[in-house]
Amino acid sequence: MPRSPGGATDGTAAPSADGTLLSIGAVLSRLQDEFPEVTISKIRFLEAEGLVEPQRTPSGYRKFGERDVERLAYVLRVQRDHYLPLRVIREHLDALDAGEPVVTLAAVADGRAKVGLPGPAGSPEAAADPGPGPDDVPAELRVGRDELLAATGADSAELEQWESYGLVEAGRDGGYDAETVNIARLIVELGRFGLEPRHLRAVKAAADREAGLVEQVVAPLRLHRNPQTRTHAEITARELASLSVRLHAAMVQSALRVRLR
Repeated sequence: MPRSPGGATDGTAAPSADGTLLSIGAVLSRLQDEFPEVTISKIRFLEAEGLVEPQRTPSGYRKFGERDVERLAYVLRVQRDHYLPLRVIREHLDALDAGEPVVTLAAVADGRAKVGLPGPAGSPEAAADPGPGPDDVPAELRVGRDELLAATGADSAELEQWESYGLVEAGRDGGYDAETVNIARLIVELGRFGLEPRHLRAVKAAADREAGLVEQVVAPLRLHRNPQTRTHAEITARELASLSVRLHAAMVQSALRVRLR
């Protein structure tokens, strides 16, 4: 495993500012302020994947330094905010260890964003410089089945149920795109209120109908030979989708106000 930025180079954990090494329970408490769903099992999983390497006491207990906690927070943050697969996160950590810039899904969206691991003042990791341009970023980031489950906290049986109801769907390569990961996370959130996948079939059906309306509007533009016209079709589709979502949300809120009076 590469050294942690700003940390030790011999594979040992860099101690915190006061020299204290933390137990896995203490690390969990630190992380749960920002990541309430993180568990000890998740931390152990990330360790098994080689994303963090805590020290071990003679009796086998894990001891984490401050840089280990920062690495774990970085991994959890980009999984939550950018849906990056662990393979890509590992590459990011390698790049950050070498003081190189990294690109996340945010950079794909706007061609500028850069996410770095916190580092000492003046270090390459702390420097704020623009990221690569749109032509330098990957076209699409996808995650595998295990990474989707890790990102949502669901299990295989739940994912199979979502797929059986058509709520989520893997691509031809077996991977899931960022939108699908977001859908899965929302399904989990709704499940906490007692809404089961079978209840969400109506939501999926409504979304399919709205998508069909957008498709009807832009279909003539998409079939045009002019590349600029086809690009205009994509832009129009995104604008219509945004308006449709806003209208749907407004109508739901309006209906609830009437029913809850």
